[in-house]
Amino acid sequence: MPTFRKFANPNFDVHSEGDYWEKIKPLKAKTALLIIDVQKHDQALSVELRDAGNSYLFDRLKATVIPNARRLLDFFRDQQMVVTFATLGNQRADGRDRSPTQARPGWNYTLLKIGTRDQEVVDELKPCDGEVVVCKTTDSTVMGTQYGHILRWMGIEHVVVCGLFTDQCVSSTVRDLSDWGYTVFLVEDATSAINAELQVWETRMLNQIYCKAVSTEEVLQDLAAEQETTETHSLKLLQVQSE
Repeated sequence: MPTFRKFANPNFDVHSEGDYWEKIKPLKAKTALLIIDVQKHDQALSVELRDAGNSYLFDRLKATVIPNARRLLDFFRDQQMVVTFATLGNQRADGRDRSPTQARPGWNYTLLKIGTRDQEVVDELKPCDGEVVVCKTTDSTVMGTQYGHILRWMGIEHVVVCGLFTDQCVSSTVRDLSDWGYTVFLVEDATSAINAELQVWETRMLNQIYCKAVSTEEVLQDLAAEQETTETHSLKLLQVQSE
């Protein structure tokens, strides 16, 4: 079953979209990968949660999110496609430049000065030279940076999104990208919330309204198939021209 069917949005029980999302596929030349907030801070947080009795994030990061994000990253780099990262990061040591959401006490409180170890992307997904990295103090990558403009300047129309957390920064980013007119592919098995219930329900609420929920394998297959079709077409043109 396709991922977008597996995580069907309950609103579509009332009004079906037909085969609209079935037909939506990423186009290699117009697609960027976006990895959101998979930082060393979150690895440490996953250990803290595991030690407190909730191992979901720790297990999912280690076995699912990071390996699948790496598969996507390797493919995009190999195909010389656009790779982008969003990270939580403030410029002032005291954090006064953070948005109120990131400065409130409790779960949302995030103080990650740019350049510190905790603010870095995890080693397995470390950005390479020439890849776009934006720092934000907001949940939304689009709202807190020039990211939306950067994609537009590069001619990007489709964005493959993965990272943390599905119900927070990922969700806010997906919704804003959609409102900006980008077609978003949310890679469900390369994202995570802090528990399975949040993961499932936020994926369902985003799916079919703001994005198409997909798996890592589905994205890779669709991009590879599009590449093969393009190469076959180019070969046929060369054959015709040589006759």
